[in-house]
Amino acid sequence: MTQLPMKKLAQAMRQNGLIRFIEHFAELFPTSHLKDLVVDEIGPGREVLVNDRRVVNFGSDSFLGLDQDERVQEAVRRGVTRWGTHNGASRAFASVRANEEAEIKIARWLGTPAALIYPSVTLANMGAIPGLVGRQDLLVVDEQGHNSIQEGAKIAKANGAKLAFFSHCNACDLERVLKGNAPYRVAVVAIDGVYSMSGELPPLADLDRVARAHNAVLYVDDAHGTGVLGTQGRGTVLDALGTYENTFVIGSLSKAFSCAGGFIGCTEDFKKLLKMRSNTYIFGGPVVPAFLEGVCAVCDILMSGEYNLLRARLQRNLNQLATGLRNMNLAVLGGKTPIISVLVGDEADTLNAGMFLFERGYYVQSVGFPAVPYHAGILRIQVNANHESESIAGLLSAFAELRNVIRLPEAQQLSSRAA
Repeated sequence: MTQLPMKKLAQAMRQNGLIRFIEHFAELFPTSHLKDLVVDEIGPGREVLVNDRRVVNFGSDSFLGLDQDERVQEAVRRGVTRWGTHNGASRAFASVRANEEAEIKIARWLGTPAALIYPSVTLANMGAIPGLVGRQDLLVVDEQGHNSIQEGAKIAKANGAKLAFFSHCNACDLERVLKGNAPYRVAVVAIDGVYSMSGELPPLADLDRVARAHNAVLYVDDAHGTGVLGTQGRGTVLDALGTYENTFVIGSLSKAFSCAGGFIGCTEDFKKLLKMRSNTYIFGGPVVPAFLEGVCAVCDILMSGEYNLLRARLQRNLNQLATGLRNMNLAVLGGKTPIISVLVGDEADTLNAGMFLFERGYYVQSVGFPAVPYHAGILRIQVNANHESESIAGLLSAFAELRNVIRLPEAQQLSSRAA
């Protein structure tokens, strides 16, 4: 019997280098891979039941712990009662009142004239970036920009925009790229506000200065800064630049908000333009209405005096973990944000290290190529405000044991890698 085209398609996909690499490691480390996990229960203090084992989850990006906040949960329940389970139409036709209320509250909290909600940050980047630039324009992307920025850039390039990249967080190289690609009608410079694998922050003031001097607008994906950095959790942009007048800021409504969706902070004029030019806004489907009620509740918390207490609790936990890891002389990346990465290096060692911690009751994310460079695997730890101090101390003890089993790079190796 002739082979079905469906089987030929699967065979063709398996010739892809990335799929071959991932399946190779999944076969070599079937129990250590710890990907595509299913969580059966969530308990207090970030405890989860996974693979019939109760572990403390240090892989959650619900940084402020608001997913467990009764006020947010009650707002979502009210939303289901008020709106049902679905918007029922593309937002190009109609939005529930909660969507409008959430956008007004986001803009008020963020300090922008307006905000536009998308189904996710990924869909925001994949819709807004191609919508902002056209055939006479230039799009410049940080070489380590988030995958969703890179995918949005591919669409923009396919639509006729000129695409270029600049060296990571390097304002001098950005200037070189902008000069080298002139003339253009206008340029958009797309970067992360927080680089999610390392927790690194870009030099926003320097990048903004270069952008303004060369007819360019900054586009900052601040998904990992939303709710946890800046005054009242507004993220990286306003505190660094003092204004949004030449910057789009993209934020997450999952992560610290613990709801669903993404948003772009912009002017009322750009909000109208993006509604017309952003395909993922038109065709991507809306955020479930109940979560929009949750977003409103979170905005109220962020704009209240309680935010400082939540942020202080998160900072205390972050300091405890970062200090403990650095006292072991480990190669620690980050620490300014709730994302801390410990360098391991070898892919097999990275997977085995993650499994070692899991077996001792702590889940962290073992991250290897292609999410990070080859042989630069990391253990990615996400700190939450509702982690217990005892759990952090236990994780640090597990790391101390891990050093006796797997040789981990020391802090001074970070400087040698950078050189």
